[in-house]
Amino acid sequence: MFDIKWIRENPDAFDAGMARRKLGPQAADLIALDAKRRDAQTNAQELQTERNALSKQIGMLKSKGEDASDIIAKVSETKAAQGFAEQDVSEAAAALMDAMAGLPNIPLDEIPDGDSEDDNVEVRRVGEPATFDFEVKDHVEIGENLGMMDFQTAAKIAGSRFVLLSGGLARLERALGAFMLDHNVNEFGYVETNPPALVNDATMFGTGQLPKFGDDLFRTTDGYWLIPTAEVPLTNIVAELTVEESYLPRRFTAMTWCFRSEAGAAGRDTRGMIRQHQFTKVEMVSVTKPEESMDELERMTSCAEDILVKLGLPFRTIVLCTGDMGAGARKTYDIEVWLPAQDNYREISSCSVCGEYQARRMNARYKVAGEKGTQFVHTLNGSGLAVGRTLIAVLENYQQADGSVVIPDVLRPYMGGLEVLKADA
Repeated sequence: MFDIKWIRENPDAFDAGMARRKLGPQAADLIALDAKRRDAQTNAQELQTERNALSKQIGMLKSKGEDASDIIAKVSETKAAQGFAEQDVSEAAAALMDAMAGLPNIPLDEIPDGDSEDDNVEVRRVGEPATFDFEVKDHVEIGENLGMMDFQTAAKIAGSRFVLLSGGLARLERALGAFMLDHNVNEFGYVETNPPALVNDATMFGTGQLPKFGDDLFRTTDGYWLIPTAEVPLTNIVAELTVEESYLPRRFTAMTWCFRSEAGAAGRDTRGMIRQHQFTKVEMVSVTKPEESMDELERMTSCAEDILVKLGLPFRTIVLCTGDMGAGARKTYDIEVWLPAQDNYREISSCSVCGEYQARRMNARYKVAGEKGTQFVHTLNGSGLAVGRTLIAVLENYQQADGSVVIPDVLRPYMGGLEVLKADA
């Protein structure tokens, strides 16, 4: 969401930001809608002023014992006109809100322009991909050979894009999530949270999933939405709140199931666990003052990277271009982990700063110490990490010639000391 006053004062800058998102000029239409709203508001206020003046006349006439019936009738007419005027205000405000709600955030100046992932810019690489003296297998073959990854049974139970993990693999996924949560809490000061996985329309709107991305989500028959990421409930903790400056920064982390219909991903990553309707993810959300949000983005990204370092998984970090960045973000780092079977890096985390875009949608503010008035907070979100994709990366990077998988050192305490995952484990 945007500040319409800023758009009125900076229409060319706003349109330039939209152009970087591959959209045509938007400012003129928004300003016209705002003018309609302001005119309606002025009309309603003038009618209220007229009513007040007429009411005073009625009081004066009655105090003198004079007939006030004509003026009383006029008040009634004015009241009815004011009601219509206030309806005009409400409709004009809703039209302006709807028009702005569907627009993406303005990228920061430093973001590279581009059309797709091919135009993203690599920032750094950490770790060297392992070399194998045997033919590497992908995670599907590894998991099925272990007897712990079952897509057929999952399809029988639920349909395509689901998996049934069992035994050591189910425990390994749980271990990864627990390790990530402990890491985020103990080393980076996030507050562990267990939020609802079903949310309402306002919550989805607050973080920008609605109205634009409803087709990529699952909705219940009674109007709830299944969360696509814990970003949604965690960010909305501060919705409709005005917090003290001392409350900030606030950092939350949670491990939840995530649900995505993947309507826009038909035919992509149909094999295995890369892209599923249900998956587990550890999320990070930060709420900060405006002047601290960019430093917080670097901090959040380093938190996600450190997990991969501790797991011994090679990765690279990239800055997304304007054509590949999410609608709510002003800047995004993607972290991509190395998958030997694909001979490629694949996304495992996205860390974004949203500025006040979500805060305006949620009406989330803070009081500046010693100052009158309030300001909108800044919000950030990041994966720390996608648990299923991390499981894939561990299986493929730690696979052995005999089909077993070495357990990374940091996960062994969570696995009861188990060092190697074998078919009979």
